[in-house]
Amino acid sequence: MSNLPAPTVLLSRYFNHLKMNNWSATTISRRDYVLNKFITWSSERGIESVTEITAESLAAYRRWLYHYRNERTGKPLKFCTQASYLSTVGHWLAWLSEQGWIDSDPSTGIELPKEEQRLPSSHLTIDEIETLLSSVDLTTPTGLRDRALLELFYATGMRRAELIALKLDDINHESGLAMIRQGKGRKDRVVPTGKRALGWLMKYLHDGRPALLDEDTQVIFLTSRGNAFHPVTLSQLVRSYLTAAGITKPGSCHMLRHTTATLMLEGGADLRSIQTLLGHEQLNTTQIYTHVSIKRLREVHDKTHPGAKDRPPQSDTE
Repeated sequence: MSNLPAPTVLLSRYFNHLKMNNWSATTISRRDYVLNKFITWSSERGIESVTEITAESLAAYRRWLYHYRNERTGKPLKFCTQASYLSTVGHWLAWLSEQGWIDSDPSTGIELPKEEQRLPSSHLTIDEIETLLSSVDLTTPTGLRDRALLELFYATGMRRAELIALKLDDINHESGLAMIRQGKGRKDRVVPTGKRALGWLMKYLHDGRPALLDEDTQVIFLTSRGNAFHPVTLSQLVRSYLTAAGITKPGSCHMLRHTTATLMLEGGADLRSIQTLLGHEQLNTTQIYTHVSIKRLREVHDKTHPGAKDRPPQSDTE
């Protein structure tokens, strides 16, 4: 192919293909970052055309990912990140092959690294979450906002981006339900807010939000400038409350999501209900919480294991 377009041009056409197939802007942005990194890596090694990408060069790229260290922290890439990068490159190469830009897909024989089965990050106990909630100053509009958003995080287990995107019409005050529109995977779902969270939300909407409102917007949670939150800003806000409450466990917004799932499971909720609440596509994603929630397993063990109630060994001095 003498008139073969440059890799960046083919990359642009690939993204247009994804857009036409209704891929989310977030996913496309992430793939844009990964694939441009791969093109830069290839160019630095003399690979200027997609026809020059081979199974051998992909194997070298995989080795490079394995040995890569973050310049700031010195830490390696997680295996799940390495697998994601390789999978993204493989999807692009498969598309190039389907479109006839390359004769065959050189990524078909590349084995992805096995991902770790990791438990969720730390979660809060009931006492810790109540301490967190009660630490908010309720005498200011921003304090009412913060109490409402912390309560809603805790009640629903929604993701950070989902809470930021909530609009006034997404809350049904009569039924106590919240509509989460276009969550992860671009799927809508409805979740219960709980009476307490709904009460604090209504108080914020009545007594707090009007003072923060700068121009007409349907977004529920507003910054002091009247704008919607940036994800990083919201995480920093939640982290500041955790620190002020004396909670040193790592995490912020996502830790509240883990807290919701874990405490509900310990309270007797079934996995299917938690799966629906969190918006997990696969049940095995939700099943990780069965490893975190040890309370019920300990109770069952104490009641049913034959050796659980045996007398402990006596010391020689007794």
